[in-house]
Amino acid sequence: MANDKTLTFDLPQIKDSQQNRYPLLFIDKILEAVPGERATGLKCWTYNEWFFPAHYEDEPNVPGFIQVESLVQTFIMTFLSFEEHKGNKTNFVSMDKVKFKKKIVPGDVMLIEAILDSFKRGIAKGSAKGTVDGELACYAEFVVALPSVFENFKPKG
Repeated sequence: MANDKTLTFDLPQIKDSQQNRYPLLFIDKILEAVPGERATGLKCWTYNEWFFPAHYEDEPNVPGFIQVESLVQTFIMTFLSFEEHKGNKTNFVSMDKVKFKKKIVPGDVMLIEAILDSFKRGIAKGSAKGTVDGELACYAEFVVALPSVFENFKPKG
């Protein structure tokens, strides 16, 4: 399933590839995607993010659920980068080994590296890590379903 073609995606191309939209789109660019293998994304956290004033006014930082969402949005580009899956809906099945190692604050730039371990019958398994200034900030392992493919393998009747 691996493809030797390396792709890049700007914000409009990311929006064409996945269904996340503002205010829940948390990647700015895909620097590199090798369909069926890996993707590297970038997120520039600015104080203008809608959640910073509430989390927290005196010490703004990126909430954990948003860190996880930025990781998975990069991860799904490992298979949504295939033309036949472009724009399809995805569903979380599970996440495991979630770790938050460094506080992410306004002005930080997070580099996200995602690896696709397997993609069978519409079920993707893999992991992603986010680093800030070369230091691990967050990590998670994911299982994500692509319903448009998965539904074809459900028993009929």
